[in-house]
Amino acid sequence: MPSTSSNVSPSWFKSSHSGGNATECVEASHFSKGTAIRDSKTTEGGTLLFQPHSWTSFVSALQDGRLR
Repeated sequence: MPSTSSNVSPSWFKSSHSGGNATECVEASHFSKGTAIRDSKTTEGGTLLFQPHSWTSFVSALQDGRLR
């Protein structure tokens, strides 16, 4: 998990596209140095950390339909 400048636990939230009991759920947590992503079904598993610019580009590509 990414480290933060304090000992505060990250605040994870589910993707708005993760529906009810869907099998594919993603959680994210914003940090000063980026955004962490993890599988909500396996929270103790690994996380991916995106730098702010990379995260913004990724979200924009999803919203614009450039990724399928």
